[in-house]
Amino acid sequence: MKIALCQINTIIGDLEFNKSKIINGYKKAVKDEVDLVIFPELSLTGYPPLDLVEKNEFRLAVKKAADEIASVTGDVGLLFGTITEDDDLIGTDIHNSAVLCYEGKIQFVQHKTLIPNYDVFDEMRYFDMAKNVRVFNFKGEKLGISICEDIWNDADYWHKRRYSVDPVKELIDIGSTVLINISASPYAYQKRQNRQKMLSVLTGKDKIPLAYVCTVGAQTDLIFDGASMCFDNKGNLVKLGKAFDEDYFIFDTKGKYFPILNSEGIFEEEVLDALVYGLREYCEKLNFKKVLVGLSGGIDSALVTYIAVKAVGKENVHVVLMPSQFSSEGSVKDSEKLIENLGISSENISIQPVVDKILEIMSSSFKNLPQGVTEENIQARVRGIYLMAISNKFNYLLLTTGNKSEMAVGYCTLYGDMSGGLAVIADVYKTDVYRLAKFINKDKEIIPKEIITKAPSAELRFGQKDQDSLPEYELLDQILKMYLEENQELNEISKVIGDEKIVRYVLRLVDVNEFKRKQAAPALRVSTKAFGYGRRYPIVQGWRR
Repeated sequence: MKIALCQINTIIGDLEFNKSKIINGYKKAVKDEVDLVIFPELSLTGYPPLDLVEKNEFRLAVKKAADEIASVTGDVGLLFGTITEDDDLIGTDIHNSAVLCYEGKIQFVQHKTLIPNYDVFDEMRYFDMAKNVRVFNFKGEKLGISICEDIWNDADYWHKRRYSVDPVKELIDIGSTVLINISASPYAYQKRQNRQKMLSVLTGKDKIPLAYVCTVGAQTDLIFDGASMCFDNKGNLVKLGKAFDEDYFIFDTKGKYFPILNSEGIFEEEVLDALVYGLREYCEKLNFKKVLVGLSGGIDSALVTYIAVKAVGKENVHVVLMPSQFSSEGSVKDSEKLIENLGISSENISIQPVVDKILEIMSSSFKNLPQGVTEENIQARVRGIYLMAISNKFNYLLLTTGNKSEMAVGYCTLYGDMSGGLAVIADVYKTDVYRLAKFINKDKEIIPKEIITKAPSAELRFGQKDQDSLPEYELLDQILKMYLEENQELNEISKVIGDEKIVRYVLRLVDVNEFKRKQAAPALRVSTKAFGYGRRYPIVQGWRR
């Protein structure tokens, strides 16, 4: 069977846009004389549609669009993802479905069986699970059609499984000769490699070919990398779609191909590509033409500025230097050097006159108390006012520059440096920020070496260094990764670190600063556990006081 995989980038809720992509992809494949054309999970609605599926008007429009897509089909099959409804009056009556069309109408529907409800997924809120799975006889093959999560429960790959049922095994047991999985699987570094290994085990064990098509694009914080995969009946990866781009290719289940051994690049390449792509998508889908960054002379804002230039072009990036009496001469010079290296526009506006005036006005309220964090935060918030004013006036998208380490422990200021519409590197640890900066400079110096080698500082008081308040970042990030991504607790982490006092201090900082993260801009997700919807932690709680 010749199967065309259409790895498309959709817009959530834009049914006409998505419908046209499906129809155009189908027509292209028909000209290539294939047997079947497949599109990703919920490709008609966009993924994830969230509460849109609760709107009756939306569901009716989806059904109408699905019928219109089916009406253009001939003898070549067309498989795409959409929502469907039943009327059994149990649950939501809504399904995440794969619909197979040919000869002008929908001929077969397979609902998703495994409905994920973890990390960034909340599909149980919207969808009922399939009551059964069926194979479908089409052009001499028995198609075993599944949707995304359905294929992530193979007993021979996973030591521990999330679900008691395995719909793909059921499809094989009832005679499937070709497996097809339509997917919308969010990106995280190393997930593509894990997917390759898992699907290789499945197809090699059951001696069955598989066509896996995954959506591409970014939807707010979720990045979808595409990288659709096809496997032969020996478990070899033989076709691989582009990463972070739309793609179209044909897989012949009886064809002979050379195996593809590696599906993923090194950390620095992958994460930079993902962040650039995520930012570009956010701007394009929300119609932002230009972006704005507060450039401090530190490594975080330098990295964000570089990513912005790669995402939208140097002519569309504007930065603002906002020195105070505590800003070092080096910070300004280092920023100016980065500006020159990147060829971007800039301006320099001191915050000191405004800070001085605020402190003068507030002096009677502060009653001559010693200066401290309050005065430091005033500086950060004045910068936030400047940046938001410029953003409003010129319709720039303001990017926040805080990294994951800072966001984790609350080393950031609400309504100050947290002001902005998108948090570009809030899922990148500080130590990884340095890795990315050094990688960017591998061929020539783009981020000035002075920015990379200087001790990190918020420069909100004389001589301030990040390590005045925090452990060294290598140690801090080790603790954070164990706590946030491996879900280890105080005793387990302390055994590895060897210092319970430091571990307790860090874990408490993470827990008590949840209120800040709830108000933060959406963060582009590149790890297995990002802040935001994928980590739901109570603000008011007494677990670790």
